Amino acid sequence: MEVETKAKLNNQRETQNRSAAWTIEDSERLYHIAGWGEPYFSINAAGNITVTPSGDRGGSLDLYELIVSLKKRNIALPVLIRFPDILADRIDRLHGCMNKAIARYNYPGTYQGVFPIKCNQHKHLVESIVKFGKSYKFGLEAGSKPELAIALASLEPKSQSLLICNGHKDREYIETALLATRLGHDPIVVVEQLEELNLIIDVSAKLGIDPKLGLRAKLSTKGSGRWGNSTGDRAKFGLTIPQILTAVRTLETAGMLNCLQLLHFHLGSQISSISTIKDAIREASQIYVQLAKSGAKMKYLDVGGGLAVDYNGSKTDLAASKNYNMQNYANDIVAEVKEACEEKEVAAPVLISESGRAIAAHQSVLIFDVLSTDDVPRLPPEPIEAKEHLIIRNLWETYRALEADNCQESYHDAIQFKEEAISLFSFGYLNLTELARAEQLYWAICSKITDLIGSPLAEQSRDYLPDDLKDLEQIMASIYYVNFSVFKSAPDAWAIDQMFPIVPIHRLNSQPDKKGILADLTCDSDGKIDRFIDLRGTKSVLELHRANPTQQPYYLGMFLVGAYQEIMGNLHNLFGNTNVVHVKMTPKGYEIEYLLQGDTIKEVLSRVQYDAKDLVEIVRCLTERALREKQITLEESQLLLQNYDRSLSSYTYIL
Repeated sequence: MEVETKAKLNNQRETQNRSAAWTIEDSERLYHIAGWGEPYFSINAAGNITVTPSGDRGGSLDLYELIVSLKKRNIALPVLIRFPDILADRIDRLHGCMNKAIARYNYPGTYQGVFPIKCNQHKHLVESIVKFGKSYKFGLEAGSKPELAIALASLEPKSQSLLICNGHKDREYIETALLATRLGHDPIVVVEQLEELNLIIDVSAKLGIDPKLGLRAKLSTKGSGRWGNSTGDRAKFGLTIPQILTAVRTLETAGMLNCLQLLHFHLGSQISSISTIKDAIREASQIYVQLAKSGAKMKYLDVGGGLAVDYNGSKTDLAASKNYNMQNYANDIVAEVKEACEEKEVAAPVLISESGRAIAAHQSVLIFDVLSTDDVPRLPPEPIEAKEHLIIRNLWETYRALEADNCQESYHDAIQFKEEAISLFSFGYLNLTELARAEQLYWAICSKITDLIGSPLAEQSRDYLPDDLKDLEQIMASIYYVNFSVFKSAPDAWAIDQMFPIVPIHRLNSQPDKKGILADLTCDSDGKIDRFIDLRGTKSVLELHRANPTQQPYYLGMFLVGAYQEIMGNLHNLFGNTNVVHVKMTPKGYEIEYLLQGDTIKEVLSRVQYDAKDLVEIVRCLTERALREKQITLEESQLLLQNYDRSLSSYTYIL
């Protein structure tokens, strides 16, 4: 016990000394906040994350203080916080960059963006985008009949905002889109499959409405990153060059070539390399001018999505980053299109982009609390006795002889001795107490090696560590059990290994003293996050502070989750929608603009066809039977029914 007490005191002193020298600038570097967070997220003097929704043009708020305030309002965690002011700023910045490029290159056309609804279909978000984009004639893109229904009800008629109609189309979709022109909307129906064209021609003739049409091209330029197969001959949507020529001849035969006004292409989401974008724009520009030369009344060039978000802050062409900024993106689009049009003496088109991720990602932050932790034992072992089993003595000698220059050899010995101990236990030659002793010694060796080699996270040491010692970083990691579902709130982290910045929202003026992975509430082994952003790509652990949730809450934030995550989440283990708040800045601080209550248990049960009243009645009948058979007391039965009924109206997460 004396050895353990001294070790604890030494660890406490060491932690205090490290924390005393730690600064918020150290935390900013550690979590790469400047790289992925500018201009919206930073750390204040108190060590808390601050949010500046209007970038360098407006006030900021303390995210930790906001969470404390929300809890006082009985808004439980996890909570998704949306900042609509960030949406406004993203739209302003995109148009500012495009207009600056237009002025720089003396481009004779204009820019008119649209938001792809598929990126985040939630009502308040779409309404905010339409409101903030009104002065820019910022429109919407619909990829399905439900999204078309949203767009028609959201866009203001006669606003000159574009409505790009993509996706699979049946007669009802086409009729709705064409009839929307009677309401004052400006829909452009994009042909993605040749079969759609004859249907459009037929509907147009029957309704007596000349449509605005676009063609989606399959470019030969290969996309980059996870969605690189969105281009090429076998892309999911779009027309090959021969098919484009067939479409032109079909329209010409029908006397509708003047209806063809737009060329569209899509490289895929999150294009990390600017060279890929330049190549695609160059190719698409040539198709555009050739269509204009063919007699089509071309007016629009839609460059689709792809404008990336720098999730890891490295500003490289890694899949989680990008090697360009928004202004570079705008410059290359404008310059390439202008050059192609001038060369062929074709009028410059209105430029359209569908930059959903770049507009929506930053505006949402998921905040969740740590419920408990599971740590690897790190205290020095008690000295062994001479009579102890040979395998235990071997582990003890390995521990005592361990030095900086024999770490790798000692680690291999420890693994071998531990495996032998398990084998001996399986055949009855070690008892349970001896096996526990062997495992304690094994972990003590791993802990000592970790201390001797220093932090594998340090830039100067990582490249020089053998791979097997690098694995210790994750082996020794603590498990932080956190109050959210990966499958509901960050499905891309599970499905496609998308990484999002995860940072403690407070205590950032002290040095993290633990390395951990995150485990969610679901009973699924995939319900964890063990890959984190790093300037080199990924790392297997996250630096965290020692957490004692029963004494003081420890809050983490997952940032840049505003694109796709909110709509793609599923009900694994029946964890439902989280609480959502819209926080808007005001001259006097901020206000909670909207509160959307998270799902209750009865609400998620209804989605899998269970009726709460029926369930209560079934359990009541079971308690009556148990009462008759004297298996439960009357008081116990009432307590069970009260808890059961009350739980059905409660939040699906841990309160």
